[in-house]
Amino acid sequence: MKHFTVEQANRTLPLVRRIVADIVRAHERWRETVSAFELVSARVRAGNPDPEADRLQQDAGRLAEDIAACVRELEELGVEFKGYDLGLVDFPARVGDRDVYLCWRLGEPAVQYWHETSAGYAARRPIALLASPARPTNSSIAP
Repeated sequence: MKHFTVEQANRTLPLVRRIVADIVRAHERWRETVSAFELVSARVRAGNPDPEADRLQQDAGRLAEDIAACVRELEELGVEFKGYDLGLVDFPARVGDRDVYLCWRLGEPAVQYWHETSAGYAARRPIALLASPARPTNSSIAP
């Protein structure tokens, strides 16, 4: 598993930001397409296929494939995608002998938060809290 420093995560962020924005947009289109498919499918009778339902189902499938490809791209970078609605990603990091996540959300200007690997978005704290006499400084979050 790759570990990021805060600086490495922020250097990777322009690419991550573009990929995550693509995921969030595609996911919204996918949800809309699935909803439209469900409405059209409700009108379909057995033995009487609806071309619109078929088209919507194919569109939803293509969007799902696009989303999965983007998530794989993030994984190849070493980043963990965590949320379609928020555009949330975690960068694995190491603080001393502990594994943590550096946490970023679409719309934030930089990686500014972290949380324990056993916690989630709600438990994230400012990176500045990693710097204390009992803990290493930001620059010591090592790869």
